[in-house]
Amino acid sequence: MNLLTLSSAYLRYNILNTLLNLLLLTLGMGTIVTLLLVSQQLEDRLLRDSRGIDLVVGAKGSPLQLILSNIYHADVPTGNIPFEHVQKLMAHKMIKTAIPLALGDNYHGYRIVGTTSAYPLHYKATLAQGRFWKKTLEVTLGAEVAQQTGLSIGAHFVGTHGLTHGTAVGGHIHDKYKYRVTGILKPTGIVIDRLILTNVDTVWKVHEEKHEKIYKDKENTPIDGHKKELKDEKHTHTNEDEKHKITALLIQYQSPLIAVSFPQMVNSLPSLQAASPSFETARLLKLFGFGIDILRVFSIILIIMAILSMFVALYQALQERCYDLAIMRTLGASKVRVLWQLLFEGILIALLGTLLGLLLGHVVTEILGIWLSQTQQLHLTGWTYVTQEYLLFGLALLIGTISALLPAIQAYRIDIANILFYEQ
Repeated sequence: MNLLTLSSAYLRYNILNTLLNLLLLTLGMGTIVTLLLVSQQLEDRLLRDSRGIDLVVGAKGSPLQLILSNIYHADVPTGNIPFEHVQKLMAHKMIKTAIPLALGDNYHGYRIVGTTSAYPLHYKATLAQGRFWKKTLEVTLGAEVAQQTGLSIGAHFVGTHGLTHGTAVGGHIHDKYKYRVTGILKPTGIVIDRLILTNVDTVWKVHEEKHEKIYKDKENTPIDGHKKELKDEKHTHTNEDEKHKITALLIQYQSPLIAVSFPQMVNSLPSLQAASPSFETARLLKLFGFGIDILRVFSIILIIMAILSMFVALYQALQERCYDLAIMRTLGASKVRVLWQLLFEGILIALLGTLLGLLLGHVVTEILGIWLSQTQQLHLTGWTYVTQEYLLFGLALLIGTISALLPAIQAYRIDIANILFYEQ
């Protein structure tokens, strides 16, 4: 009989110990795999969403909130900023691109973003159907928005005030203004997939403001400005203080030399704040990493418990199998063969536990991704892998060897004559 046959027979004979060891290893390895998949996908997503954006300018408040709300669209904005200040910033000679964002409404939880053609161009988004918006109340849908809402080219819909789904939470429905879908973007795997894009003038118009063309962006792309004219003085949600405002400005430098002076200049203004996406993203990952470290310690504890459990099980089994091992020796099995028999049993359990842990980690990540997709904030999938997973098989070999090494050495040193004489 070979090593695999004998080891399999023994593991089936001690099925309870085997299942306990497999359970501990599976939970430990599964936790590690889940952490690897989640942290890698989160980091990749954050970096892709913020790539090419050097600075975000918005209303004063939390810098992290400014980044979360205007790059990742995962929080509420800190407020609006005066448009006259935006014009001055966009005219700065060291600014390569400046993309305005105007937020305020949503459709089924997907944000309606007033911006310019520079925004989809920045993310290299291309059309799957139709065309980009041109007129007021025309919109272009991100791929996920089109898939989840069922909207198609030519469809009409109305938005809800606020940035969360539902009138009870977000506010009243702007049923006076109907958006028309003119285009649908191809999937990009980044934040633009879950946005509804239109021009800035549309956001102002929906909020009861009329506008004139008052500026152009760096690529001479028309951006709709406005002049405040109240149609109905009964409207209380618009007033003189709200005119000429947008939510944020996404800036890319001409040169990194102004990375120190320009944010300081912005922060010196009474109503503006500058936040660096790279700095705030690093802070976010550090905060997230603290939670990951706690779970990682938990998984290591599970693995250590599995090693101890396997060691105890194999050592106790050695006492029970001394006679069997002595018989093997009398039938011609060498000391090395007996040594490898015990080592192989430990390694076999470790490899099985690692395989089950890999499966568990990917399944848990996929379930977590399905659950998080309902929040429209973070998308995870278990149908991917990270290179660190291959290292787990090396860890399995180490675990199996450590847990079985002492029992294997004891088996190697077994005294055949004493065992057989004592049993007789």
